[in-house]
Amino acid sequence: MSAPKNAMRTPLGKVRHHGAGKEGTGHFIATRATSVALALLLPWFIVTAALSLRTGYLGAIDFLTTPVNAVGVILLVAIGFYHMSLGMQEVVLDYIERPLSKALLLLLNAFVPLALGVGAVFAVLIVNFGV
Repeated sequence: MSAPKNAMRTPLGKVRHHGAGKEGTGHFIATRATSVALALLLPWFIVTAALSLRTGYLGAIDFLTTPVNAVGVILLVAIGFYHMSLGMQEVVLDYIERPLSKALLLLLNAFVPLALGVGAVFAVLIVNFGV
C-alpha cells in the first residue's frame, strides 16, 4: 500500500483556502468605524441635548430645528442602528445553530433596524421642517 499524495501536508496546509467566507475583515472594520463614530457623536448629543432641553418640550423642538443638531441626530440614529445590526448579525451567526431560525433572525436583523432607523429619521425631519 502506498501513502496518499498529500500525506506530507501539515494540518494548516490541508484547511487553507477552505475556511472563512473572506468577509470578516470588512465586517471588523465596519464595526470598529461605527464604534469610533458613535464614541464621537454620543457625547456631543448628550452635552448639547442636556444644555438645550432644560426648557422641556419647546427646548427639544428648538434643538431639532437647528440644522446642525438635526444632521447630528440623524447621523447618530443611522450609525447606531447600523452598528446594532452588525453586532446582532455576529450574535446570530455565532450562536444560532438551526438553519431556519438563523435565516429568519438574519432577515429580521436586516429589516427591523432599517424600519426603526427610517422612522426615527422621518420623525427628525418632520420636527425640523415643521410639517
